[in-house]
Amino acid sequence: MKRLGRTERLRAGQTFRWEDDEVAVVGTLRVGALKIGASLSDGREQILGLVLPGDFVGRLSATGAAHRVTAAVDSTLCVFRRSRFADFVHCNPELEHALLDRAFAELARARDRMLLLGRKTAGERVASLLLELAERSGIPHGGRIALPLTRGEMADLLGLTIETVSRKITALQRAGTVALPDPRGAIVRDREALRIAAFA
Repeated sequence: MKRLGRTERLRAGQTFRWEDDEVAVVGTLRVGALKIGASLSDGREQILGLVLPGDFVGRLSATGAAHRVTAAVDSTLCVFRRSRFADFVHCNPELEHALLDRAFAELARARDRMLLLGRKTAGERVASLLLELAERSGIPHGGRIALPLTRGEMADLLGLTIETVSRKITALQRAGTVALPDPRGAIVRDREALRIAAFA
């Protein structure tokens, strides 16, 4: 499959181009993190989700509006022409099933985020985000997980203020649930306590 694609590197803040030389593209994130976002007509913006290593980004059909995808940190993707990739997928049922599984996982995360924004408290929202990052990272318990979003971006994603996000992270730190070795990293010291905080 590597023969079908090419490597594309994005600097933090750079937008992933859906149209490259008038050819629609899709990709798989290899390194880094991407933000999925949308803009309202008045210029307001909203972060809708995160793309992490191993995640697929793009659409295999031309239907529906494409959201803006921006690198949260320096990132590397394997990019394919959409038409060639779609043909390859249709000829490889195992890959087709894997992409379907990923689509269902993304749908489940979207539903979880609806619950988060609609019903969860500020503390539960912050704990849920940290738990999601820990579980999706695949890092063993006690290892450092990357925090690809700034506090402001976390606040945007969670529908909170920066001050509230910082306060809730500090509370988790004081409780011994997480440690913050640096501004863009976290260590989950007690995953069960974090899970309880996310679903209290």
